Amino acid sequence: MTHVLAIDQGTTSSRAILFDSDLKVVASAQEEFPQHFPASGWVEHDPADLWSTTAGTCRAAIERAGLKPEDITAIGITNQRETTLVWDKITGEPIHNAIVWQDRRTADHCAALRDGGHEEMFTDRTGLLLDPYFSGTKLAWLLDNVDGARARAEAGELLFGTVDCFLIWKLTGGAVHATDATNAARTLLYDIRKGRWSQTICDLLNIPMVMLPDVKDCAADFGTTRADLFGREIPITGVAGDQQAATVGQACFQPGMLKSTYGTGCFALLNTGETPVRSNNRLLTTIAYQLDGKPTYALEGSIFIAGAVVQWLRDGLQIIREAKETQPLAEGADPAQNVIMVPAFTGLGAPYWNAECRGAVYGLTRNSGPAEFAKAALESVGYQTRDLLEAMTADWAGHEGGEQVLRVDGGMSASDWAMQFLSDILGAPVDRPEVLETTALGAAWLAGMQAGIYPDMEGFAKSWALQNRFAPEMAAETRDQKYAGWQRAVQATLSV
Repeated sequence: MTHVLAIDQGTTSSRAILFDSDLKVVASAQEEFPQHFPASGWVEHDPADLWSTTAGTCRAAIERAGLKPEDITAIGITNQRETTLVWDKITGEPIHNAIVWQDRRTADHCAALRDGGHEEMFTDRTGLLLDPYFSGTKLAWLLDNVDGARARAEAGELLFGTVDCFLIWKLTGGAVHATDATNAARTLLYDIRKGRWSQTICDLLNIPMVMLPDVKDCAADFGTTRADLFGREIPITGVAGDQQAATVGQACFQPGMLKSTYGTGCFALLNTGETPVRSNNRLLTTIAYQLDGKPTYALEGSIFIAGAVVQWLRDGLQIIREAKETQPLAEGADPAQNVIMVPAFTGLGAPYWNAECRGAVYGLTRNSGPAEFAKAALESVGYQTRDLLEAMTADWAGHEGGEQVLRVDGGMSASDWAMQFLSDILGAPVDRPEVLETTALGAAWLAGMQAGIYPDMEGFAKSWALQNRFAPEMAAETRDQKYAGWQRAVQATLSV
């Protein structure tokens, strides 16, 4: 048994990637699934799609690799975080579609809790803000709006889980109802300092604690798969939310190390070590990973729309057919134009946390066209990342005296143009690793390390390899002017 199967269940697709004993990719499979938008600001997934694409891509990856079931040592899972599911404890039948992390339907509930003076308590215990982004108010909405759900939950008939938890339950045939500390830390229900579900918060949100899963380390025993799924029972030994898995995959194990992942959204995490750091700039305090019962904490900034803005160019405006077309378009944009796009399609995340504002484009002229839109879309990701990093450096005293280097991964990091602009607008080096699939890599390492076929943390960190370093080339005056323009555009968007 020499391979690890990493399941990467994301917002728009499910992937399965097989890694060999040297942590090299040997085969992968990916399948997109539909997004459902039942109302403005609402986003849902069909749980059947999450499960069928996960199981299907796992089988396809194994087949493409030409492996037998006995060749696979273990399974690691990484997943879109905060997305909320509730299902029947016996049948496994979901009571409703999954409510996706992007969904804003509980904005009024969050506002009422803030108005009631509760946000300080939530932030102190969970490290999070009162925002529809997180699972807690989504779960409360399901119990309040699905007929009979609350009575069934109180009777112990329903289970709650984030996507990892739902997949574990399905993979094990209902034998295991568990999550890991990183996913628990994103629910708005978990006390990240005490390492347990918060009775106080569950009482306030009227959530029966009997619904909640067991919480384990990121590398732990999560049960074994049903034998009929892949030809034999395979242990599940690693689980982490996607951004924490990417942090692990980038080997950001030392305090001060920083990574940013560019998928549907953009998520930057700064390792702050054994002590949770309270943000004064509306960043999140979260668990980066937990091993041997000991959490390592991080500051996190979340951007809701990163790669999704390129999808909008493709699917909404239909000015491109493939994401890779944005780079040549951006390169050919008119340098005399200064089009700024604020992609607040589902509100703005950190450090603004405004659920109600919506996207806007500024600086349009009669000559503005697809090239200028593509350039503005890619630049918006760089600007938003600078917002996050400035907030992080203001919050964490440990950054002083050292050069800030950002490790990047995710689909958009493959764009040289976007990464060069990112370095330019940050005024800091941007390091792109040889392995861009760091989210799956992190999940695979956790599982393989727990199973005994991969090296320990120190050995894994030594294997991290640089593919390209982007150094800033933009003049400081230009950088400051462009960022000031972005800040004006954001303020104008927030004021609408």
